[in-house]
Amino acid sequence: MMELVLALAIGVLAASGVWLLLRPRTFQVIMGLSLLSYSVNVFIFAMGRLRSGAPPVLRAGVEDPAAYADPVPQALVLTAIVISFALTALFLVVILASRGITGSDHVDGREPGA
Repeated sequence: MMELVLALAIGVLAASGVWLLLRPRTFQVIMGLSLLSYSVNVFIFAMGRLRSGAPPVLRAGVEDPAAYADPVPQALVLTAIVISFALTALFLVVILASRGITGSDHVDGREPGA
């Protein structure tokens, strides 16, 4: 049941992100990129198996690697979150500069009907 909820959450995040990416305004495009990156982060995190209460570090006497949480997806997601935050800040600065130059917040720089 938990796998179904997780798969639906990833699907809704990805679909919402793609829908927002196709919108004409720049802020909506930024939000779409953010949602898409969140869905990829949750997907990568889920690839490390959903385990609760499992130790992340090896202990003496326990030889079964399935008894441990996989730390690699956690490290990848943490790195992706930091990079995504920096990329979003850069995009916002570029969008503010573009808005100041063109006077429009549309992706193509023109208002509809103009």
